[in-house]
Amino acid sequence: MDYGHPLQFGTFLTPANADPEAVVARARLSEELGYDLVTFQDHPYQPGFLDTWTLLSWVAARTERIGLAGNVLNVPMRPAPVLARAAASLDLLSGGRLAFGLGAGGFWDAMEAMGVTRRTPGESVDQLGEAIDVIRELWRTDERAQLRYGGTYFRLTGAKRGPAPAHDLPIWVGAYGPRMLRLVGAKADGWLPSLPYLKPGALAAGNETIDAAARKAGRDPREIRRLLNVFGDPAKSAAQWLDELLPLAVQDGVGTFILGSDDPDELERFATEVVPALRAAVARERAAGGVSTDLVRPAAALAKRRDGIDYDGLPEQLTAVAIEPGDFEYAGSAPPICAAARPAWCCAPATSTRSRRR
Repeated sequence: MDYGHPLQFGTFLTPANADPEAVVARARLSEELGYDLVTFQDHPYQPGFLDTWTLLSWVAARTERIGLAGNVLNVPMRPAPVLARAAASLDLLSGGRLAFGLGAGGFWDAMEAMGVTRRTPGESVDQLGEAIDVIRELWRTDERAQLRYGGTYFRLTGAKRGPAPAHDLPIWVGAYGPRMLRLVGAKADGWLPSLPYLKPGALAAGNETIDAAARKAGRDPREIRRLLNVFGDPAKSAAQWLDELLPLAVQDGVGTFILGSDDPDELERFATEVVPALRAAVARERAAGGVSTDLVRPAAALAKRRDGIDYDGLPEQLTAVAIEPGDFEYAGSAPPICAAARPAWCCAPATSTRSRRR
């Protein structure tokens, strides 16, 4: 199934600390080549790697446009309340360029050696689900009440909320098993697996599980972006890449392809030869199949629409800038006189970083 998400492309770089400037240089090259996103794996127990959060902050300061994400951040080793504030802070400092890739952790011997409590697979899923709840609640600065959360893994007894991130910061989850996939459908904004770890047919089956969980939670499955880490091969031609990636986009719904490679020449070839060809091919397939690429407002936002207002009848030139009561930017976008009247919708300023999680 093609979910109609705008195609995005990113890089997945190794945060090796033997030559710290090399990974920063590749991140800057990713921006120069026009990639949408640069990502780094997160293994805090690995002494041969730079700390991913520190690297994200440093790269944010050394770049101007490109999006940034952990791929994926180790939640058991990074307390959710602190991670929420760190992410919001970096998003504000970078001008709304952060995305949140989260994972439940997997290398438990190394994690336990650093003092982390070992969890069963089921406990890991539950802990990640609670982390997402806590992070989202701490970002809800429109809610004045202090946060009280009585979870199994996180207990907050009156934490102050904030800061809010600069934009509607998406939460992507690295997931493979059925329980994790159901968590993605219920709570996340994106699914981020790696192609080598997927068995044949796993993308289609995973999408089915995610979509069913999304509908059960009252969500539109199109709210959830499908991302995929693919890994470089210097011998692979642009035509071979196209043959491999096109079905993943139009049949399995992948909207973001992230290239795992530290080879500058391969990063350049993929950006200049594969990306334009894949964009054109996907556009042709979508036009032929009548696939909708319209922005999708989350079900939670639609639930806050006012009765008697024809939101879907707005002129086309206003739909891209219209901010509804359920949108992230609503509380801060209306001028004081407008906010006091709680309007049915307002317009985003020209500097808005809004995304609607697409």
